Amino acid sequence: MKRIAFLLAATGLAASALAEPPRPSTFSIVAADPEAGEVGVAVASRFFAVGSVVPWAKAGVGAVATQSNANTTFGPRGLELLERGASARETLDVLLRADDGRDGRQVGIVAADGASATHTGPRSTAWAGGRTGPGYAVQGNILAGEAVVAALEKRFLETKGRPLAERLLEALLAGDAAGGDARGRQSAAVLVARARGGYNGFTDRAVDVRVDDHPDPMSEIARVTRLAIVNDTWTRGWTAFTSRQYPEALRWQRRTAEMAEKTPSMLPEVLYDLAVILQANGVGDEAWTVLQRALSLNPRLRAQALKDDDLAALRSRLQD
Repeated sequence: MKRIAFLLAATGLAASALAEPPRPSTFSIVAADPEAGEVGVAVASRFFAVGSVVPWAKAGVGAVATQSNANTTFGPRGLELLERGASARETLDVLLRADDGRDGRQVGIVAADGASATHTGPRSTAWAGGRTGPGYAVQGNILAGEAVVAALEKRFLETKGRPLAERLLEALLAGDAAGGDARGRQSAAVLVARARGGYNGFTDRAVDVRVDDHPDPMSEIARVTRLAIVNDTWTRGWTAFTSRQYPEALRWQRRTAEMAEKTPSMLPEVLYDLAVILQANGVGDEAWTVLQRALSLNPRLRAQALKDDDLAALRSRLQD
């Protein structure tokens, strides 16, 4: 208790007495993959732009979902507590002790090591509840029934071994198939954080996609998340390339190219970068073959290729 009191004082948490806005009633999952160094959140709701309210994550720290008349300070303050060394349970206790509206709140927390906690206040609108286990917490309110969180949990456990973003998406789709938000659908989001996971390694946002308002948000979040997963692998390859880790870059970019065969909008540029990375690895003939295919899919890339110093060794062939 002394430790919790210290953490409470250290973060300067104060009770809030705000007028109630529309409630982001929702179903969500927070999860961690300690081996991959990833943490994340997936959420869906009959609420505009739920991704701007509920999901919070920080690589190496953990993830928070704050919903049901959400106290949005729970996101940054929860992550701060986790980063200071509080457990998921301690973090939840501190947040709730400082909040006069806790009886109407719902929160899910997972630490980077997989420890988790969830809270459903007694004033949350039925059906409301949650479940936890190693590496995850699932929760929801104004749901079609308990089957929603049961489906979230089941699908997440069934997909063990796959990338975290895929597991979060699959869990979200399973929850929706089990009835989801009793009021219907409007928005969804998927967020995954990994150290240096963002573009060129400058941020931890490996996957960060939102559907704010859509007649079929589940199909749309599935579409953009799958694109984001390809993009994440592409980013890994390009980040390794810019760090001159050429064999590592090639490993990731080959995988990206395989995945991009199912995403035609991304394929030409993915192949172009694969050609660049192949050339850096001294595989010139394959680089030329791959570059030719990229240019056939998007002829506008030729002008870029003619000026690209990374493809200088192929310039004479391009000019023929």
